[in-house]
Amino acid sequence: MSSRQPTRVVALLVLPFLLLACSTAEEPEQAREPQSPSGATSSAAPTTRPSNAPATGTPAPATPRHERTPDTRDPADLAAQLEQAAATIGNRDVAAADVRRAAELHQLAVRHLARAGASYRRRVVEALPPEVARTVRSDVEAARLLRAMTEPQRRLPRWRIVKPPPSEELLADYRRAERRTGVPWSYLAAIHLVETRMGRIRGTSTAGARGPMQFLPATWERYGAGGDIEDPGDSILAAARLLRAYGAPDDMAGALWHYNHSDSYVRAVTEHARTLQRSASAYRGYWHWRVLYRHVRGTYVLPEGYPGRRPVLLEDQGTEG
Repeated sequence: MSSRQPTRVVALLVLPFLLLACSTAEEPEQAREPQSPSGATSSAAPTTRPSNAPATGTPAPATPRHERTPDTRDPADLAAQLEQAAATIGNRDVAAADVRRAAELHQLAVRHLARAGASYRRRVVEALPPEVARTVRSDVEAARLLRAMTEPQRRLPRWRIVKPPPSEELLADYRRAERRTGVPWSYLAAIHLVETRMGRIRGTSTAGARGPMQFLPATWERYGAGGDIEDPGDSILAAARLLRAYGAPDDMAGALWHYNHSDSYVRAVTEHARTLQRSASAYRGYWHWRVLYRHVRGTYVLPEGYPGRRPVLLEDQGTEG
């Protein structure tokens, strides 16, 4: 994303709730239909329409599969779940499957807190250890910002959801881009998280943006340096070149605004980037965040293999505001 008009996204991811597409200041992107990874509401996701994916339409209401969210009925219980998840994600000796489950719980808890009332959120955060509380506050703020940019959709997206590149490979790509351009790796990872859940979402946006960092072809011509727009390493490096051209690393807010003309987007990406800078384990958790999509029936998890695999409707419980 470079200079463009504000886009509506849903990613959480998503909370992952959003994915956006790059354009240049000279060629602003047209607003596209809302999307969702982020995580996310985050999750946040951009509205992408892969040409080779079948239309999914509105899911049949008769036989939806459900996935339970964390137990959110009591703030103290949710805080305990978040504290345990943080300990699991931060433990290098824990099995990968346990880290994945902990990261998914954290993401869904953040989604819930982004929609809950201020008093409930405060009680959860106050019950957490300081380091965990900082991460949760930052993730929830990012989710709230991205959620405000989106609306529930009546149709599921025409995306393909794939397994992302290994976390070690992506981290090497972010670090390489930082060495070459000076743009902090944490911002590149945060953009990647918000745009396509680190490459899980495949498709072309309604404006024609493509690739894991969502570039318009004209913008890619300027910053792609002859690389492959669908290649994670090439796309991450191109994003770093774009940000550097607009003032990074000295003015990250200004550079991010040229990636997407939305103050909310700038603030959300910055929250995730700062979490990555503060926490040595945050990247391990973010890499596992799934694509969450806001639909009029509720939030769906779009699993790897979608649309071949059915989306799963989240089953909510507890207090919301």
